[in-house]
Amino acid sequence: MRGWKEIPARQPLPRPPATEQAAAGDGPASARPAFTPREPLRTMSDLVVPRSVRDRIDLALSQVDNHEILYQHWNLKKIDPYRAGTALNFYGPSGTGKSLAAEAVASHRGQPFIEVSYAEIESRYVGDTPKNIEACFRQAAAHNAVLVFNEADSILGSRLSNVTQSADHSVNVSRAVMLSQLDAFGGLVVFTTNFPRNYDAAFVRRILVHVQFDLPDEATRHALWQALIPAELPRAEPLDLALLAASAAGLSGGDMVNVVKAAASLAVTRPGPARVLRAGDLLAEIAAVRQAKAEVGGYRGSRPS
Repeated sequence: MRGWKEIPARQPLPRPPATEQAAAGDGPASARPAFTPREPLRTMSDLVVPRSVRDRIDLALSQVDNHEILYQHWNLKKIDPYRAGTALNFYGPSGTGKSLAAEAVASHRGQPFIEVSYAEIESRYVGDTPKNIEACFRQAAAHNAVLVFNEADSILGSRLSNVTQSADHSVNVSRAVMLSQLDAFGGLVVFTTNFPRNYDAAFVRRILVHVQFDLPDEATRHALWQALIPAELPRAEPLDLALLAASAAGLSGGDMVNVVKAAASLAVTRPGPARVLRAGDLLAEIAAVRQAKAEVGGYRGSRPS
């Protein structure tokens, strides 16, 4: 998921010792993911989402921040005795702020975070995928990091009931290891996905709060334009944010980031005094993004009304 502000490249924390990385699997060292913790650069103030989404995130944060009170002092462990940590699920269309929100949650908690994708976990070496799953949880525990699984539908997919070949067995073993690691992990895990319906029911039960991320409404798009166009970007005239918000109906925050970058890239090529951003640049790029959504990659998102 893309962020909604231009930010410097993330700076990794010091790498773990080589012996710690080697535990990820039996394949060659070059094939083993490092699962390196990163310091969050984006905060909750960078997250511009509809009010309903923010309310759900605040609820999730309340449950995470008050976990000890809820489970120890108020004795919720009586009805949920095996929950050691907390799992959240952020789901919705691409570009709506899910990964940004996961990073912002880590910032709110004052913790580093480790991003994990399916490509990093999956291995062509037999038995290495479960070891990679164990390794990312081990790294998160060692660094007190928030563990963020992107493309979580690929990791939390349904287990196979009709096992006919070794690959099917490997999938089920990986799912079982993921379940056991999630149960044992005492920290915070955030899953992000565009396809929540693919989750296995056993994982759904282990997730404390599900937050649906929606495409921005008009008020949110207005706030996004304010946040996304830097004050340092020269403009030919004051921008009509209300017009831009109305024109961007159906676009995600990530789409709007691309609009600003493309429009600014066009403006910077102009000579002399004409080297400024024009409202027409943004409107033209909005139209281009909308056309691409309709024609490229089988997009099936919301259309503007």
